[in-house]
Amino acid sequence: MDAIPSFKLILGSASFSRRKILEEMGYEFTISTADIDEKSIREEKPEDLVMTLAEAKADAIIANLRTTTMNNQQDKDEEPTILVAADTADTILQKLPISDYTKDAEPTLLITADQVVVYEGAIREKPASKEEAWEFIKGYSGGHAATVGSVLVTNLKTGFRKGEWDRVEIYFHEIPDEVIEKLIEEGIVLRVAGGLIIEHPLVLPYIKEVVGTTDSVMGLPKALTKKLIEEAL
Repeated sequence: MDAIPSFKLILGSASFSRRKILEEMGYEFTISTADIDEKSIREEKPEDLVMTLAEAKADAIIANLRTTTMNNQQDKDEEPTILVAADTADTILQKLPISDYTKDAEPTLLITADQVVVYEGAIREKPASKEEAWEFIKGYSGGHAATVGSVLVTNLKTGFRKGEWDRVEIYFHEIPDEVIEKLIEEGIVLRVAGGLIIEHPLVLPYIKEVVGTTDSVMGLPKALTKKLIEEAL
């Protein structure tokens, strides 16, 4: 089997779980985050939604990464490059002047991801309030939910981009109300899709079965990420 060529890696997420998973995989990387209005992006199917959001995050990060280059260009009194909101990553890469990413011998890969929880056919994103978090977690008690997560890898040198999604089914024992109260008081459940953190010490005892991988539930399936990185090189 041919050796994987050397490359630089950017994780396009502020998620502690995704950072931890990528570190466990042995990768060195930098972090860049996207400032997008996720609520303004809607799709009926959870698989379509997580892929569309991962693409939107990648587009926003690519534009941000080019800002320095554009500023440097303007400092030299050259004609500035104008980007519009509808530009895709491919268009952005074509419009912008040659940067370190495109002229580097070593490619830079950008990983973006998104995740939602599906419960009784409905898509659940981050809880909007403590009350909604309670409703979410209480619903999982004695029942089952699924996570649908996407991974998208963009090669900033070549413009190549590929993404896929992964689904995991999770079955729960009854979760006591006092456990739910502690989780909500702690606040972490308010910052994750569906208020669902199966790796949390308070939640673990009430996980009956996971059909799929825990790393996927945590936001970054290792096998899929590795596969997409290799395909992008």
